[in-house]
Parts: sequence; C-alpha cells; structure tokens
Amino acid sequence: MNIVALAGGVGGAKLAHGLTLTPIPSPLQGEERRGEGMLTIIVNTGDDFEWHGLHISPDLDTVTYTLAGLANPDTGWGMAGDTFEFLGALQRLGSEAWFHLGDRDLATHLRRTELLRQGKTLTEATAIITRALGIKATILPMTDDRFRTMVETDQGELEFQEYFVHRQWQPIIKRIRFDGAETAQATPQVRNAIAQADAVILCPSNPFVSIDPILANLKPCEEFITFARFGKPIAAVSPIVGGQAIKGPAAKMFLELGVEPSAYAVAQHYAGLVTHFILDQIDRDQENAIQSLGMKTLVTDTIMKSIDDRVKLANSVIEFINEN
Repeated sequence: MNIVALAGGVGGAKLAHGLTLTPIPSPLQGEERRGEGMLTIIVNTGDDFEWHGLHISPDLDTVTYTLAGLANPDTGWGMAGDTFEFLGALQRLGSEAWFHLGDRDLATHLRRTELLRQGKTLTEATAIITRALGIKATILPMTDDRFRTMVETDQGELEFQEYFVHRQWQPIIKRIRFDGAETAQATPQVRNAIAQADAVILCPSNPFVSIDPILANLKPCEEFITFARFGKPIAAVSPIVGGQAIKGPAAKMFLELGVEPSAYAVAQHYAGLVTHFILDQIDRDQENAIQSLGMKTLVTDTIMKSIDDRVKLANSVIEFINEN
C-alpha cells in the first residue's frame, strides 16, 4: 500500500512520524513491510517566507525535525536543546528578532538558502537536508513555486508568519487568501506520489492554513482528480477535540469565520472530498452526524502525547483505511 500524508504543523508532524514507524500492509502480496519507500509526506509551504535573506520553511522544518528525532518536545517545533545566542546578538544590533530562530535551526535555513541560490529546487534542497539527517521517508514540499498564505484580519491583510508568530494569532480573521495559487504548480514528485497512492491521509493539521493550501495546489492536478474519481480512500484526522484545537489557532479561526469548532465542523469543511473520518473518543456523540455527510468514521484516541500514541493512532488509521 502506498500512502500519501498531507501535513503541516505539529499535529501533522506527529502523525507523519507515527506513520514512518508503522508497518504498512501490502494487500496485493498479503505481507507487511516497513513504511520506507511506501510513505510520502507532502508538506504545506504556504507558511514559507524570507527572513533576513534566508528562506524559511516552518512546516517543512517541523516535519523534518520530528521525523529526525530532533524536535523540541516542549513546543513541537524548533530543535531540542537549541540556544539563541544569534537571536540575542541580532537584537543587540537593533534588528527585529520576533521570529524565534535557534542557533542549530539557523544551520538548516542557511543550508536551504545556499542550495536554492545554487539553482536547486525546494524539493531538491529538502531531499538533501532530509538525507543528511538520516530520514528514510520521502518528504516533499507541496510546490517549488511561490505560494503564500495571506490572512485578512481586523488589522489588515497579513502574511501568515506576521499573523501567526509576530502578532501571536491575536488579530481577528475575516478571510484567508492564497497568493500565487493561480500560478503555483504541484511538482512532478508530488504528482507521481499521488498517481501511485492507494490512500491519502489528511493529518490532524489546521484545515485552513495547513491542509487547504496543499489541497488548493493538488486539486487542479489530473492525478488527484483521477484519484478522487476512482473513489480511493481520502482519510482525515480531526485536529479539533472537545471543541478545542490540540495546538494552535484552528478553533479560534473556526469561531471567527462563523463556525462552532468541532470534529463535525472539520468534517463539514472536508465534505465531498474525504471518505474516511477519524475523531476522538471525546467527540463520539458527533459520529452519526459525520456519517450523514457520507463519510465512514472511526472513533479512537487521537491525542498524541507520546511516540507510542503516534504509532497507535497511525496503526488505527491504516487499519481503518485497509479494512474499508
């Protein structure tokens, strides 16, 4: 079974990590193999931006560090044990330093920017970095082209990192716009992964700013159109549990866009696309309503506090897709 996972942010990275540690069944041969070579993780790049001349890819880095076992366990992003001498020195020189960039983390951005300036694509740069960190799974940026998530708020239109990090997602959202969506294209590597996929998993990432950018880039692709037309499984894991986001502003975004945050609201957001929906035990009472949207459902524990939790959820999702 070839699986493509769509991911962005901490929740997406955790499930992606669980998938890399989970035996993936091969129905054609009736055997189980490790996920190496059969799992592709397509990562949101709508959060990317330029900072002090460096190309920053926050979601790519979060997924990369998590799979490499380097992520900060307290925040889920950044590198464990990192120091911030560079950032402090930058502030002393009178420069803005609102983006929390650690010293070890800085090396990743320098290397990526160096590779891009040498003429490498973002996909090629990502492959070089992930291989250097010993990651076996394939991590792909959703596009090599410029694609930026813009957030229209009560304080004006803001680039995503300005909204999310600098202003700590406090402005009230009115609308989300994808700048560059008309011209950005999915890479040949992304299209090939979809063409060979048996199932697509939407990780428990923010629907609006992590998954929607990837889908906006995928939906025009003939490979994705064909995938959906043939009714292959597209599973989504809810990032909303008990009306709250496990991490980040997803619940706040739902409210500000006029929707009560819930697992059902997430399912509604994906209605017409998703065939399988995974929700937490806490939200069991919403299962029938979600099924009424035409989705098969799985109620399980979706909160991932440990690596064992990640593997357990990944196993449950794979078994659910394979059995249905």
